[in-house]
Amino acid sequence: MRHGQGTMRAIEIASPGGPDVLRVVQRPVPALRASEVLVRVAAAGVNRPDIMQRMGKYPPPPGVTDIPGLELAGEIVDAGGVPSVAVGQVVCALVAGGAYAGYCAVPVEQCLRVPAGMSLGHAAAIPETYFTVWTNLFERGRLREGETVLVHGGTSGIGTTAIQLARAFGATVIATAGSQEKCEACRAIGAEVAINYRDTDFVAAVRAATNGQGVDVILDIIGGDYLPRNLECLRMDGRLVQIGLIGGSRASIDLRGILQRRLTLTGSVLRPRSAAEKGGIARELERRVWPLLERGDVRPIVHGEFPLERAADAHRALESGSVIGKLVLRVSTPGDGGVGS
Repeated sequence: MRHGQGTMRAIEIASPGGPDVLRVVQRPVPALRASEVLVRVAAAGVNRPDIMQRMGKYPPPPGVTDIPGLELAGEIVDAGGVPSVAVGQVVCALVAGGAYAGYCAVPVEQCLRVPAGMSLGHAAAIPETYFTVWTNLFERGRLREGETVLVHGGTSGIGTTAIQLARAFGATVIATAGSQEKCEACRAIGAEVAINYRDTDFVAAVRAATNGQGVDVILDIIGGDYLPRNLECLRMDGRLVQIGLIGGSRASIDLRGILQRRLTLTGSVLRPRSAAEKGGIARELERRVWPLLERGDVRPIVHGEFPLERAADAHRALESGSVIGKLVLRVSTPGDGGVGS
């Protein structure tokens, strides 16, 4: 099979809107650019940025396909002349778009071998959250053994990943979630303290849990009016890492606390970063995190799987707020079907 030939099933966003704008279409199999490989997609992770893209609020970077999907697992069917990989190799990968499809062109630097003993459905749920948590919590947030971290949205894909990794690297975890069931889920995967933000002031709860000292690092996907409250939760030299804006992009704060306690406010977006930068994160994950995955010390939490044609149902489920962990789309089985099938 030559890359760039034939057609494939893919999910298209017909127009910005609700889940019903997602539709199955036939698209050309992507042609490969330099240092890319073609992966037959077995499964694709479903993430909140996919919802934002569907709503017209998070367009793909210039030059990136409009097909949604930021992570996948599958089989390399065209190595594109890249000597470090081979046809038939099974990988999971972070992509800037295009995972909701039968085939996806992937920068080779962003490919990782599937952890030993793991299904492709579970492997597809790794890249987006593990790349995001590693670069933000451990690189930007500089979380270290013996420190305490507050993770907001503890049962989200990001949250379940952050709780497990923080604990695995020797940190104490405090998490917030929106129900007692979700708080129990946070504790089950390693949170020392879980706070139901619907009936408890998380600032007071964090102070109580830390003997009034506060936490060293906060990983926040909410933003908005959480910002001043987050700053109240940080101890001296604390770091707030902002990686989402579910609650809004604007807030008012008193800067004096930042000066007096030497606080750091940082954040990042992963999608527009270069393949070389993402490749650097991938190699760190291989070195530091893959052994944990293969030993079972940490794992992707997969709430459920949907066939590709039910992508709209997967989006509805994620938007309902009932999901603990990740959702995955089943696309194909390596070795099944061919281009145009």
